[in-house]
Amino acid sequence: MNRDLIIKLKSGMLLSILFCVLSGYGQEQLDSATVAKLTPAFLHINGNKPTIGIPEIEGYKVNLIGSDNKVIIDLKGNISSPLVDKKVNLLFKVTRLSDAAYAEIPVKDIDVKGRYQGTGTGEVPFVIPSLREWHGQEGYYTLNKATAIIVSDKDKDARQVAELLQDDIRKMFGLQLIVKTGTPKKGDIFIAASGAEELGEEGYALHIDDVFTIKAKHYKGKVFATRTLLQLLDRDRTALRIPKGDSRDYPTYEVRGFVIDVARKFFTIDFLNDYVEILSYYKLSDFHIHLTDNGFHKFFNFDWDSTYAAFRLENERYPNLTSKDGHYTKAEFINLQKKALRYGVTIIPEIDVPAHSLAISHAIPEVGSKKFGMDHLDLDNPKTYEVVKNIFDEYTQGAQPVFIGEEVHVGTDEYDKKEAEPFRKFTDFVFKTVQDNGKKVRAWGSLTHAQGKTPVRVKDVTLNMWYNGYADPLEMKKLGYAQISTPDGYLYIVPAAGYYYDYLNTDYLYNNWSPRNIGKVTFEKGDPILRGGSFAVWNDVVGNGVSQKDVHNRVFPGIQVLAEKMWTAEDQHLSLYTFNQKRQDVREAPGLNLRGYYKTALPLFGYFDFESQSNNKVNNEWKKAEGTHVDYVAGVTGKGLHFNSETSVLKMPIDEIGEQYTVSFWIKPEKELKGNLFVSKNATISANEQGLGFDRDGYHYDFDCKLPVDEWSFVTVIADGVGTQFYCNGELVKDMKPFDVVKPYKDKNDKEVKFKKIQTLVFPLAEIKLKHAVLDELKIYNKKLSAQEIRSEYWMVKGNGK
Repeated sequence: MNRDLIIKLKSGMLLSILFCVLSGYGQEQLDSATVAKLTPAFLHINGNKPTIGIPEIEGYKVNLIGSDNKVIIDLKGNISSPLVDKKVNLLFKVTRLSDAAYAEIPVKDIDVKGRYQGTGTGEVPFVIPSLREWHGQEGYYTLNKATAIIVSDKDKDARQVAELLQDDIRKMFGLQLIVKTGTPKKGDIFIAASGAEELGEEGYALHIDDVFTIKAKHYKGKVFATRTLLQLLDRDRTALRIPKGDSRDYPTYEVRGFVIDVARKFFTIDFLNDYVEILSYYKLSDFHIHLTDNGFHKFFNFDWDSTYAAFRLENERYPNLTSKDGHYTKAEFINLQKKALRYGVTIIPEIDVPAHSLAISHAIPEVGSKKFGMDHLDLDNPKTYEVVKNIFDEYTQGAQPVFIGEEVHVGTDEYDKKEAEPFRKFTDFVFKTVQDNGKKVRAWGSLTHAQGKTPVRVKDVTLNMWYNGYADPLEMKKLGYAQISTPDGYLYIVPAAGYYYDYLNTDYLYNNWSPRNIGKVTFEKGDPILRGGSFAVWNDVVGNGVSQKDVHNRVFPGIQVLAEKMWTAEDQHLSLYTFNQKRQDVREAPGLNLRGYYKTALPLFGYFDFESQSNNKVNNEWKKAEGTHVDYVAGVTGKGLHFNSETSVLKMPIDEIGEQYTVSFWIKPEKELKGNLFVSKNATISANEQGLGFDRDGYHYDFDCKLPVDEWSFVTVIADGVGTQFYCNGELVKDMKPFDVVKPYKDKNDKEVKFKKIQTLVFPLAEIKLKHAVLDELKIYNKKLSAQEIRSEYWMVKGNGK
């Protein structure tokens, strides 16, 4: 064995901990002679396979129940040699045979020697999440046009992963690589048919030499290895070089999730499909989709009938259950789940009952609670049980159910605790309904809030632990519930609501949080009750103008930071400053840029003057804009682009610009502007009788400006994550900051009912359709110009007498 793999363990520390913990049970303390019988030798070398020995104490049973790195030390005590030195934390359970009293004993910071001393040549390559083990060698692997992706002809998984990688390399770098079988040559990528079992379902090994070799036993491991390959290539986008070396990479936690509330704000199926790719790129395992919910009835004059509620999935048994203003067909949702599996991600669908259930009582009014409000289902009504069973059966029954995954989330959140016993009975019923159809259950932790005697099943149930007052983690552990750390005080985003987080405190999370922290409770490292963590975005305030882009801008920093913390947990990390600097260069996913973010050397990165062709004067790497039914005429300076018909279109090299930006242009309409002028799939700049404005996410906003016919006007739009500013001819016309929507009634405490409405815009640039107008001097900046800079731009042209 390289470096004679050894473990450093202070057995005396274990003895003292064991004595102190067991003596805390209020029963007879262990005498020193009994404690001394603990086997001091924790490492037994059986041939070339070292194992952890289980201590023996007369009258006690000792089990190894937890390891925070099961790749290196598994629950059978087997030890796998890491590449570099690693620390492992174990958790033992000691049970007294006479009365079944037990204690869990952590054994901390076991040093396991690696095959190599140190991380080798150069720095550890930066990816998100970080590589768990790395040893660098001299030189570089280089991808080139002749690179092939080599797979075994007997490995269907490897071929599927290779084809996914092939598509992603095309989207990221413009190279069309071939996938084939055979012997890899220099520059090739080789996806081996097998890998080490100890790396688990999502782990993989890399050997980077003249050939980039991936070894993973399971499909997800192969997929996640390719995500690492893509990020490594992207660190050197010009040369496509990767430092040579070896890596073993694997997650600390099996559940690394993100929850999205699509009920109170609809997200398109395209957005969800894009998010599958983003989550996969950062090796997040779970995409939890909250499909049903309702707004707060205080924003709807306390009238349940008019309070907004949504059920986002097609339902055949109760057709009027499905939301008319946005939903997913069964076929769309099945395809989304299948795509997720291809990318190594699991969709967790949620139908929330028996609270947050106004959509159900809107469709079937007799099941709504008259006592607690119609967002609560009536748990004394047998019809409620019938309806809920029918709904879940429609999605979980049969050989090919709509919910194709192993787990289904059933909600069970925030029901009035006055009905604890009926709630517990109903909860057990819903768990049974789903499990009878062959699924495992997830639910929101609530059984501390709803204390009672009615039993609720535990087997194959996992609780999202969101607030310790609703479900105390230690109490739930005693009951035997598996848990997912989802603490609201750390991990809840509620956009523009004024409570929880608008943006997560990612700096704090990076330095201080790991999934074992749930509120004020911190589990021991390696505790098997904890499956992992998840963070969430809740769109509580219906109609507040928040867009898909606004949500993404809030979520994406959390994806980067929490992907790191849920994969690597409490490994040694880069400094916060270094991580924040480097993560700016990691893109969202191959071919995706939902933020519309462009990092360029100069703020002005798009300048179309239309002097010769529709080219970009400052960025020659871009494709040229392509015009149809356009010609060149006199512009505000030199030539301008003439949109000479109703079908004139200029297709731009980017779809949209977001984050902090400025878009400016000169325009001369030949007739009154009407219809969509600037278009992307997410937004439009349009004109109507009132003048210019924009539309996105079902909202319309006016700029309060109408451009004159046969005159040149200088238009400037500036925006960021807060709001939008519209300038005309160098002067501010409208500053579209968040504003208060005030309801014409008071709440029960005679206070004003109001909420903030957002007026943000990611500027649409995919197509320009001006219809009988001349466009000139189109400029795109990835910064916000000041009012003085805008006036200077205006007078620079206007002062020339143009």
